[in-house]
Amino acid sequence: MADRDPLALEEQVCFALSVAARSVVAVYRPLLEPMGLTHPQYLVMLALWQYAPLSVRELSRLLQLDPGTLSPLLKRLEATGYVHRERAAADERSLAVTLTAAGEALRAQAEQIPAAIVERLGLPVAELRQLHAALTTVIAAANRAEAVPLS
Repeated sequence: MADRDPLALEEQVCFALSVAARSVVAVYRPLLEPMGLTHPQYLVMLALWQYAPLSVRELSRLLQLDPGTLSPLLKRLEATGYVHRERAAADERSLAVTLTAAGEALRAQAEQIPAAIVERLGLPVAELRQLHAALTTVIAAANRAEAVPLS
């Protein structure tokens, strides 16, 4: 058996993850467009439906997004009328994010999305759960590796 090229594109985990992420997000797009959401905005809404109210710092940690990336998403969601941002009374430096009535009402429409994604992907739920577990393991490993200083 010939030696594998360590730089072969099709052998790279980063390539497979990148293509998989773009492909899956593309499956979400037609389901999210009628709701007026992009995929990153949908992730913000998922976090808020589960945990609102949240500070921008808490939301940033949950979504593993830089606050500088999160801020424009929140501004667009606020302009759409789905969220409200205000300074926290206890700490003026903290920005609290809450759902508006329209943002809360959007949840009923969003509840249809997970089943629609499973149907569109055509993969068994058990396989998707295994994939989720594997990806969670990869994320944790990458976070640990990122924290290790280069020697």
